[in-house]
Amino acid sequence: MLKEFKDFIAKGNVMDMAVGIIIGAAFTAIVKSMVADLINPFISLFTGGIDFINLFVVLGEGEFATLSAAQEAGVATFAYGSFIMAVINFLIIAFVVFMLVKGVNKAKDAAEGEKEPEAAPAPKGPTQEELLVEIRDLLAKA
Repeated sequence: MLKEFKDFIAKGNVMDMAVGIIIGAAFTAIVKSMVADLINPFISLFTGGIDFINLFVVLGEGEFATLSAAQEAGVATFAYGSFIMAVINFLIIAFVVFMLVKGVNKAKDAAEGEKEPEAAPAPKGPTQEELLVEIRDLLAKA
């Protein structure tokens, strides 16, 4: 059983998956920073500086200026602004990943295009039946 486990771990697919997960985690930090620090400020310019995070409805008693103040007080809230922000972040991240995959595929296609094209298969000659028909026809003419 230990040998089977070693074989499983040593397979290329498992190692590729592990590398993909590690790179994905590192890439997630980069994309989150890009969204939070670079893209969201531009979105707030176009939306008049609306902070979606602080859009909420208090379901309990009291009035609170911010979502975090309401949550610290332990009051139930309907934080629809956080949901809107999560949807916007998802769309931005999905678009960035799409562009990244598109660029990688384009680079991969360009690298594959540089390889020598495979030689076309040689044209097939006549079949045995076609040759026999041709010989018969020649003998009939003679």
